[in-house]
Amino acid sequence: MLDCSCPWNFDSYICGFIDKLVVIRLINISLDTTMDKVISNSTASDPITGANKRALVISGGGAKGAFAGGICEYLMEEKGKEYDIFIGTSTGSLLVPFLALPDVKLAKKVYTSVTKKEIFKISPFRFRTVNGIIETRINHFNSLLMFLKRRKTFGDSSNLRKLIGRSFTKRHYDMLKGSGKKVMVTVANFTKLTKEYKCLDDYDYEDWCDWMWASANLVPFMSLVHKNGCDYADGGFGDYLPVHKAIDEGATEVDSIYLSPEVTNVKHPPIATPFDTITRMMEFLMTRIAEDDIEISSLKAKLKKGSKVNTYFLDNPLTDNSLYFNKKQMTKWWKDGIEFGRTHQPKRLAL
Repeated sequence: MLDCSCPWNFDSYICGFIDKLVVIRLINISLDTTMDKVISNSTASDPITGANKRALVISGGGAKGAFAGGICEYLMEEKGKEYDIFIGTSTGSLLVPFLALPDVKLAKKVYTSVTKKEIFKISPFRFRTVNGIIETRINHFNSLLMFLKRRKTFGDSSNLRKLIGRSFTKRHYDMLKGSGKKVMVTVANFTKLTKEYKCLDDYDYEDWCDWMWASANLVPFMSLVHKNGCDYADGGFGDYLPVHKAIDEGATEVDSIYLSPEVTNVKHPPIATPFDTITRMMEFLMTRIAEDDIEISSLKAKLKKGSKVNTYFLDNPLTDNSLYFNKKQMTKWWKDGIEFGRTHQPKRLAL
């Protein structure tokens, strides 16, 4: 059962939220380090069949998922690449089921037509364009409304769950179930302070759609999903770029897309409000998490002999707010992603 409502206390929520993020990262880094030691003398292949497998991994990035979709269209339709394993985090979790079908056209249709209203039932943001630049401000009325409703977050993204159900249908699910392709998403368990990986083959249709939704919910701006007695949020809090999971699943070659530049040196404007502070804190944490994940994945690929990891890094951040969903912008990003794939070579993290 899903439950997105409960008593809400601002001070305890924010303090507890930050504590949970820190503990999750410490636990995950410790576990990943232990695993690296275990596999140091192993070779890359499927742990059961011994066959070589290829994986596609997509990081989080909100609306920038459209850019990743363009790169995937290039890889799958122009280069003719086929994959056995698909793993996504956050926006990547919304892409990988369609790519596994494979139905790139449907993924493109969804990502280039989505609007803010199809994501948020109650949005915590206000957007305005000033001299061609998108400015983000807090929507005080909506945030107050969420407080009065005693919700756990500043925004309500239940409309996204409805969009997932309309776009990824039971027929699509049945096509993938038992197909031999492994489709997985990452989620952060805030109750147990762990990261979890959910595989399509292990759940029924409704549960799978819930996990796709949970993986894409960037709290505290989107809904915190209560399921099976636990609170779940965006998978990026635990594993922003789950390349090492693909290697654990037997992938010998991984194509991964990291929806940010490899080196971030963007100078942001001064923080003006408490809401800006939270937004900047989230961006800082996600950047550090991603750097850790890339480092861990690179080490694991080197230790597990025969693994190849090809990662596409963006040339620029694309946007200051990845939760701004604009059809015209996302359509352009999809086209830009195709051209990016044509003109850029991925970075080889390990040989």
